[in-house]
Amino acid sequence: MADLKRTDGTRIAVRHRAGGGPTVLFLPGYASDMAGTKAVALDAWAERRGHAFVRFDYGGCGVSEGDFADQTLDDWLNDALLVMDNMPGPIILVGSSMGGWVMLLAALARPGQIVALVGLAAAPDFTEWGFTEDQKLELLREGRIFEHSEYGPPMMTTRAFWQSGEAHRLLQRNIAIDVPVRLIHGQRDAAVPWHHAPHLAGQLRSADVQVVLVKDGDHRLSRPGDIALLIAMVEALLEPA
Repeated sequence: MADLKRTDGTRIAVRHRAGGGPTVLFLPGYASDMAGTKAVALDAWAERRGHAFVRFDYGGCGVSEGDFADQTLDDWLNDALLVMDNMPGPIILVGSSMGGWVMLLAALARPGQIVALVGLAAAPDFTEWGFTEDQKLELLREGRIFEHSEYGPPMMTTRAFWQSGEAHRLLQRNIAIDVPVRLIHGQRDAAVPWHHAPHLAGQLRSADVQVVLVKDGDHRLSRPGDIALLIAMVEALLEPA
C-alpha cells in the first residue's frame, strides 16, 4: 500500500507490511506518530511472523502532510477510515491513548471489517474528562491552550479539536461493538486514569471483553514487558477459536 491522499490532496504517510491476515492496523495517540516504540515493535513482530501490518501518520503528524494546528478528531478518524478502506480483508485495530478513541469510532463506522480491538491506555471522550472547566473556557475564549508534557514540547489543543471530540463522545451510552476487545492499562498512568478501562469495558456491547491492569505501568506502556504483553494479546486474538 502506497501513501494515500485525502480528498483535499493532503498526503497521508502509510507503511504496509504484507503477510498473512487479518491485518493488524496501529492507531497512534494524540500528537504521536508511527515511529513510536509500540508501532515499531509491532512492525518487527509482524516481520518475524510473516503477518500483515499497517501503520500510518495522521495528517499534521509525523511525516504526513498538513498543519497540526488545523487538525480535528474528525480529520484523524477520517484518515484511519481512508487507510482501512484501502486495506484488503479483515482488520485487528490496535489503538494507543487517543488512538483507542479513534479505534472505537472506526469500528463503529466499519463494523464489517473489524474482527478484534486492542486498546492501550485507551482515552475515549478525553475532551470531556481530560480538561478542567477553566481550560475549557480558555479554549473557547482563546482558541487554543498549551499544557506541559513529560514526553516532549508543550502539548497544544485547539478549540476546533476539542469541539470535534465533544461531538464524538461515547462513554455515556452502550457502544455497539460486538467483536473481542482487549484493554491494557497502567495503574500509574498519570494521563488517562486506569479506572476508565473497566468503565469502557462495561459500556461495550461485546460479551468478549478483557481488561488487563499493569500495576506499575505508566501511560506509555512501552517497556519490554509491556510490549511483550501487547504482542501476546494480539497473537492470542489471531489463534483459531
